[in-house]
This record gives sequence, structure tokens and C-alpha cells, in this order.
Amino acid sequence: MSLPPGFLDELRTRISLSDVVGRKVMWDSRKSNQAKGDMWAPCPFHQEKTASFHVDDRKGFYYCFGCHAKGDAISFVRETENVGFMEAVEIIAREAGMPVPKRDPAAQAKADKRTQLAEVMEQAVQYYRLQLKTAAAGAARDYLAGRGLSEAALDRWEIGFAPDGWQGLWDHLTGKGVAGDLIMAAGLAKDSQKGGKPYDTFRNRIMFPIRDARKRSIAFGGRSMDPSDNAKYLNSPETELFDKGRSLYNHGPAREAAGKGAPLIVAEGYMDVIALVEAGFAACVAPLGTAITESQLQMMWRVSPEPVIALDGDRAGLQAALRLIDLALPLLEAGQSLRFALMPEGLDPDDVLKQQGKGAMQRLLDGALPMVQLLWRREVEGGVFDSPERKAALDKKLRAAIAKIKDPSIRGHYGEAIKQMRWELFAPKRSGKKGPWKDKPAPVQPSTKSSLLVSAGQGAEEHLREAVILATLVLNPGVLPDFEGELERLDFTSPEHRHLRDCLLRFGADEDLRARIETEAGAALASVLAPRHVQISPAVRNPGDAEVAAMCVAEELAKLAAKRGVLREIEEAVEDIGGVVDEGLTWRLKQAAEARDKAVRSENEDKAMFDTAPSGAQMDRDERNAFARLLGEIEQNSGAKAKK
Repeated sequence: MSLPPGFLDELRTRISLSDVVGRKVMWDSRKSNQAKGDMWAPCPFHQEKTASFHVDDRKGFYYCFGCHAKGDAISFVRETENVGFMEAVEIIAREAGMPVPKRDPAAQAKADKRTQLAEVMEQAVQYYRLQLKTAAAGAARDYLAGRGLSEAALDRWEIGFAPDGWQGLWDHLTGKGVAGDLIMAAGLAKDSQKGGKPYDTFRNRIMFPIRDARKRSIAFGGRSMDPSDNAKYLNSPETELFDKGRSLYNHGPAREAAGKGAPLIVAEGYMDVIALVEAGFAACVAPLGTAITESQLQMMWRVSPEPVIALDGDRAGLQAALRLIDLALPLLEAGQSLRFALMPEGLDPDDVLKQQGKGAMQRLLDGALPMVQLLWRREVEGGVFDSPERKAALDKKLRAAIAKIKDPSIRGHYGEAIKQMRWELFAPKRSGKKGPWKDKPAPVQPSTKSSLLVSAGQGAEEHLREAVILATLVLNPGVLPDFEGELERLDFTSPEHRHLRDCLLRFGADEDLRARIETEAGAALASVLAPRHVQISPAVRNPGDAEVAAMCVAEELAKLAAKRGVLREIEEAVEDIGGVVDEGLTWRLKQAAEARDKAVRSENEDKAMFDTAPSGAQMDRDERNAFARLLGEIEQNSGAKAKK
């Protein structure tokens, strides 16, 4: 539906964002400034104890510094209520006392039909529930009792039974005046191929109602009581109410439980969900008989930032988990991922609970693997990597998988984790005898790995450059909006620097920025302003010139990027060789040294800008000396190997 021009703008001015968000959060009174519309609260989109969710009433936007959720009032209602755009507009308009323009007749008719279909589905739920209490459902009741479901549980989950007849539900609903076309449109009956009356979709099946996030009955899942039936489980066909790839079983109750702190568990089927919830794992959902779709994955992430996938411990369950990795990799965001709880072979979560108890299930969930580990296992299990070519093939597959990740920071962390696991797999193993490594090339010596360049020696210069950046932005807040993106992505070397960065992003280009930061992070700010290298920076020494401040921040960011890029190149050269010292490694390190020399030539410009040469210039001489020592050690090791 299209809204009149200006309607949304007027709606946003009629009601403040903090009023909309305030229905879902508890404001942090210490950090919030209501007079300025600057409000802080624990994030409603992920579990946290600190207030990192920021609402700026003046701009009409929210942002979470933890999970990076962001948007306006409409997107907030859409995400928290799991409704569409127009439904969100209607909710906000009611709160603001604004009438929503009437829909066109076609849209209104469609909405009315959906309401009618939901009412028909609700009648079907009640019919099936009554049928479970009849004599014809004796075998179904015995089966459910054997699965450990009490009468109370059957009522809680509204489980029913579809009799083994062709028109039981059809006759019941039409007898109550329900139009046949509505029964058909709801997916409850099908046309007869022989010209007779339509027949029921579900027959001789235990019935599980499927409800949407708003708890409307939209579909059914039916388990056959006939062992010879080709379809053990049968879902409703897709209708105007039901889209299988965009629905989750137990979605609404799981969202409520996750909002109270329960971890979200994703199981494979109805009985697994029911068993887990009955055992106390309240936030549990399941896809509906198919592989998890992108829409379902996004729905899960709206409920919890890190769902635990607990699929069956058989080959099919493991394959489903492995396929899910490829779906999830391009969608990963900071704080938004998956973990995988692997069930024992041949068991599903329901089996684990019955055979081993709740404690065993809790241990499996607590030990859930990060997705990067399952990705690694997928590529290496069953493989033989006894030649350079096979190792290269493994590297190629892993690089292709990691390349799917769009977020550069996450992609980098995945690369580091894979490198570590690769090193552990291919690292030379000691023989049982004392003395030299047996049948293995000479490794890089420990003194080489711990040298100034490879370990933490470069941290001092980086720390100072970060301090210049932070001090410049604190004293020149007007340039802060131009660097917010770089500031968010910058990997700071200390917790104090990260804390100051978060304060800058949180407070923004506020005229009282320095005072607010001194109140919240005074000690950290003092340590940043103390070094002489920071004090002699023109933008710190004489704050207020926005052009000089912007140039200073941009230059320091560029130098940090150049330095860290070369160091990553060195690390990758070492890792790619797998710890083996040879001429190729020496050549690559010499190439990196030349690149680093190019990166530091601009230090001469610093001497002209500052009263004295910065400590960074001395740091680069130290680095070059460390490089020389590193190459000397490698060449010495290579010479020792040649003598052998």
C-alpha cells in the first residue's frame, strides 16, 4: 500500500523514538539525558547487562554498539513485534493518535480473507483436539504417552488427531457454515480427482498446530500413524497464511523466553522442540521439515544473536548442519553467528533427554562448537594431507569458504582461527627420541617467533598513533562524524583505547564531548593526552582547526593501515610455509621489509610538522633492526639445515 506524501514524516514527529523503544527497554538513568533525547538501555535485540543500546531522539535513530542493530521507529517495531511494514506503521499511528489512510479495496479484501482463514484454522485446531479424546485416537494417545507426553503437555501444545476418514474435517466445518473455498484456501482439504467432494488433507495423523510469531494458527504438521505411509510427517501446503520457508515452529513462545535470557536452540522436529521445552529449555524452535532457509535464519537472529543448532546425530542431521554453514557465512555480522551442539550418533535431542537426562543435554549445549570449528572439521575430516598438492587443495577450499564472509573484520578473525588450526594439524611432531626433529624440516626457532617484529614490538608505535587519533577527536569533535566508520573498524591495542573509542561513538560530536568523556573515562583520557608525541601534534597543541585535525587523523589512520598490512603479510608468509625455513621464506620477508621501508618514508614529513621527530621514527629503526635479526636467524637455520 502506498501512503500519502508526508504521512510518515508527520508520524515520526508526532511520537518520539524513545517513547516507542521505551515500551521494550529499561532506560539507564545514569547514562541517559532525557532533556537532550540521548537515551541508553540494555539492547532488546541481544542479551547483555550493560547499556550499549543508544537512542537519539533528535535524529530519530537507534544504534547498538554491541550487536550493531540500527534503524528508526518503524524498523524497531518491525523487529521487536515481527510484523510487516504497514502493520508497524499502524501500531505507531495508534500510539500517536493518527488515523492511517484507508487501504484500497483490494488490499482490504486480502486482509479480510487472511483474518477469515486464521479463524478457520482455529476451528480446525479445536476439532483435532477433540478428536484426540475419542476412541478412534487410542493408538495415537498410546504413542504420545510412550513419548513421555502427559495430558497437561498435550493441552499446552494443543496436540490433536485427524481421524482416518476422507471428509471428517470437511463435514465438520461446512456443517458450521464455513465456506468450502475458505477450507480449501486454508490448505485443510483438496479437490477430488474423481469428481467427488473435496477430501481432508490430513487423515490418521497426530496433529501439531503451527502458529506464527503473533500466535495465530497458520498451518499444521501431521505425523502418520500408518507405518506404511510414504510421508511420516506432512505439513500444510503453502497458503496465504503459511510460507514454510518463513515460519518456525514455536516461534512466539521461544522469542518470549529468549527475551528473558534463555539461549535459543534450533532442533529438527516438533517432538524435539516439545521435549526440550518440557525439560526446561524454553527457547526452542524448529524449521518445518526442510533445510533452514535464509529467511528462517534471519528470524532466528532477530530472536537471539547466537542460536545453538542441535540437529539429529545422524548423517542427515550432520549434513544439514554443514549446509547451514554455507548459508550463514555471507550473513555473519559482529556478534551474530551460530554454534553447533552435536548430538551423539544415532540420537536426537528427544532421545538424549530420555536416555541420558537433562544434565547430558545441558553439557552438549554448553559444549556447542563455534561455526569456524565445524567449518574446519567439514574440510579436514576423512582427508589425507600427505603432499603439498593436497595441502594446497585444502587451503583453496578454506579460502573459498572464508571469502564468502562479507564483514572484513569477521573474515580476518576466521582467517586467523583457520591458520591456528592449520598449524596444529601440520606442525612437525617430535619423535620419541631426544635430539633433533626426526624426518622433518627445521622449524622456525623460538627466538625468531618471539623477536621484536613478530611479537609485540610494534605495539608501542601503534599505541602512540592510536593515542594521537583519539586525542585529536576528543579535542576537535567537529571532525568526528567524518571518521566514525574508520573508528568503529579500527582494532585498538588496549582496553583503555577501546573504551575511549566507544565513548566517542556514543557521545558523538557533542559540544560538551571532552567533559562527558572525562566524567566517564577520565583516567583513560589522561593517559592518552600525556605522551609528548601526542602533545606536540598540531591538532592537539592548537585545537579548533578542523582542516588540520582531519588531516592529522587521516594521516595517522593511513600509517596504521600501512604498518599493520605489512605485518600481516609477514605473518601470512610464515604460516603459508607451515613453519619450514627455506629461501622462499627469506625472499618473501625481504620483500615485506622493502614494503615497510616505503610505508615509513613519510616520517620526514612528521619532522617538519612537529617540533621534534616523533618516537615513531625511532620505532621504525628498531623494527628494521629486528627484521635484520629475524632474517639472520632464518639464514642461520637454513645454513644449519644445509650442513646436515
